[in-house]
Amino acid sequence: MADQIDPNKAVDFLLANAGKYAAAKAQRAYLEHFRSSKKALLMAACTEKAANAREQYAYSHPEYIALLDGLKSAVEVEETLRWQQIAAQLRVEIWRTGCANDRNTDRAMR
Repeated sequence: MADQIDPNKAVDFLLANAGKYAAAKAQRAYLEHFRSSKKALLMAACTEKAANAREQYAYSHPEYIALLDGLKSAVEVEETLRWQQIAAQLRVEIWRTGCANDRNTDRAMR
């Protein structure tokens, strides 16, 4: 089993994608925080007096909906990279376990 997994490739993947994961996470965090600002900006642009009418205007505004679509995409990218990293970490653990099992087998045969 340990011969089938190259832990170096898994670690290389983790290193190569660390920046992408960080950027995806930063984008998601930014959009989550910007969502409140965007709502406030849109509510301020509304000419209605009632707060609930301004809020309804903001939530239904195309710019707010576009922001939510962007947030959805950012979460998807972040989660994809996160699970790819977890899979790479598991490959290293599987390799380590296989090596330990091979050592134990070698010891038992002596």
